Amino acid sequence: MKVYIAGKITGHENYKSDFKKAELDLKLKGHKVLNPADTVARIDGLKHEEYLHICLAMIDIADEVAFLPNWKESKGAKMEHLYARLKGKEIYYMGDGGHE
Repeated sequence: MKVYIAGKITGHENYKSDFKKAELDLKLKGHKVLNPADTVARIDGLKHEEYLHICLAMIDIADEVAFLPNWKESKGAKMEHLYARLKGKEIYYMGDGGHE
């Protein structure tokens, strides 16, 4: 299964380690992981809206979207949550251990 990770990046100093930990956990479960914190598209100088466009494209090809516990603190992750629901994606809340 292809799983996209969503969570707070902007304004979160340790976002890379949070996303990497989630990525490793998902890979150990046999998933292919789409990690927006560790992608070639993470180019300096892109506006938030431009990068969000790339993230939504990754959600389009994902089977499931895994939300980190801090996702509600992120404007972008909240938009990703709405988008994933509208697209009928399976949603998993990491840390809470639950599916929607």
